[in-house]
Amino acid sequence: MRKAEIERKTKETEIKLEVNLDGTGKNEIDSKIGFLNHMLELFSKYSLIDLTLKARGDLEVDEHHLTEDIGICLGMALKRALGEKKGIKRYGSVVIPMDESLVLCAVDFSNRGFAVINAEFEREMVGDLPVELIQDFFEAVSLNAGMNLHIKVFYGRNTHHKIEGMFKAFAKAVRTAVETDEKVKGVPSTKGML
Repeated sequence: MRKAEIERKTKETEIKLEVNLDGTGKNEIDSKIGFLNHMLELFSKYSLIDLTLKARGDLEVDEHHLTEDIGICLGMALKRALGEKKGIKRYGSVVIPMDESLVLCAVDFSNRGFAVINAEFEREMVGDLPVELIQDFFEAVSLNAGMNLHIKVFYGRNTHHKIEGMFKAFAKAVRTAVETDEKVKGVPSTKGML
């Protein structure tokens, strides 16, 4: 089983996060930010990655530290659980409709973290989460996972739907990329390592 557990404690946040890449999408998530809980539940469900998260932070300051640090921990856990990445497909991409919104996500577990997030939002908040933190979250995941991550929202009217489409597309792309393929021998790179 490809599993990882990350614990991160700073003066601003305290996080314990566990993943099982070969799971069924079971999750137990408590980030203290309701909308982020919902998005991480979607990620777990659609990626089939079991995810356990217990997090608290300085929400009296704002939601930034906790949201970004959860992204850091998720990225670190994905990287650790993948290990040397032997036999994985490495790449994943998908286009997801979410009602009136349409979102593309492409990932490459290249060991080079880079994120391009192309999305515009009409609202400043969805529930208890400032939407500007969505980009910070995904950048933190990609940098710490060593993953190229590209997300583009083509169109949409409802900010909740756009963000939900982003998380669902991310989940499905990651699912494909971390799957093993019996035809892939060793590390999927002409360099012989990632």
